[in-house]
Amino acid sequence: MSINWFPGHMNKAIREIREILPKVDLIIEVVDARLPYSSANPVIEQFRADKPCLKLLSKSDLADPAITQQWLDHLEQDPKVRALAISIDKPDQIRRLIDMAKQMVGKREDSVTGVTALITGIPNVGKSTLINNLAGRQIAKAGNEPAVTQRQQRIDLRNGLILIDSPGILWPKIENPNSGYRLALSGAIKATAMQEDDVSIFAAEFFLEHYPERMKDRFTLDSLPEDGVPFLEIIGLKRGCIGKGGHVDFDRISTLLINEFRSGKLGPMTLETPSVTAVEHVAVMEYRRKKEEEKEANRKARKAAYKAKKH
Repeated sequence: MSINWFPGHMNKAIREIREILPKVDLIIEVVDARLPYSSANPVIEQFRADKPCLKLLSKSDLADPAITQQWLDHLEQDPKVRALAISIDKPDQIRRLIDMAKQMVGKREDSVTGVTALITGIPNVGKSTLINNLAGRQIAKAGNEPAVTQRQQRIDLRNGLILIDSPGILWPKIENPNSGYRLALSGAIKATAMQEDDVSIFAAEFFLEHYPERMKDRFTLDSLPEDGVPFLEIIGLKRGCIGKGGHVDFDRISTLLINEFRSGKLGPMTLETPSVTAVEHVAVMEYRRKKEEEKEANRKARKAAYKAKKH
């Protein structure tokens, strides 16, 4: 499975990022602390080259703190990367962000020239809310739906940091199916991109495997089924999500489970670890290699057919 969701303004945003990158000192990439791998944009990684990058793990209050620490340690294995977990209700983290940005590009506190940083991230990752907190005023439009910011903005925070804010961009094709489900579960992909009941089954099976005690407590269950569909049926009955004929309304219970995850009502959860995504990344690289081989084989076949036709 691969997901294609690439609105026209995102294509424009990628071109603008490519043009502005030589003029910035630093890249600030905001990722979702619950899915740091799946919410990191490979397009940004490709453009970054040797630019220093500050990775901000947003919504860290909704993520599993032990796994967040694993991610911070993992990301900082790259000497050009610093990583910081943030949540909007902790202003001390925001102040530390500004200091880290200056340190990463070698700016002293009394420097007369500020740091120009490109701030980027996928849709609905909390980037606009972060900018407003940094500025202390409403500058960037924030919303719960993906693709709210649609044009590049230059924002002088007047504290030694100038931000170039780009629209939230996704890449043309999400090649890792698990990443697709995680992005849909977090709200980064519009609801029309995937079937909500498919996303809820993925979520249910993940929660059963990794957070079983949390599921028992939240839904007051003594035991749990092994699979996602019966779990959804059980909690659908308990929450009164009943449709025609007395059957569980899968649309309603799917929406309920997804919303409870997004709001944090299920407790702090993380959907991926560095070790799990390392394996998935290898699979993605193999998928790309095979696609390139197929493309090259097709190109050679067309060339051979053209020569044979001429003769």
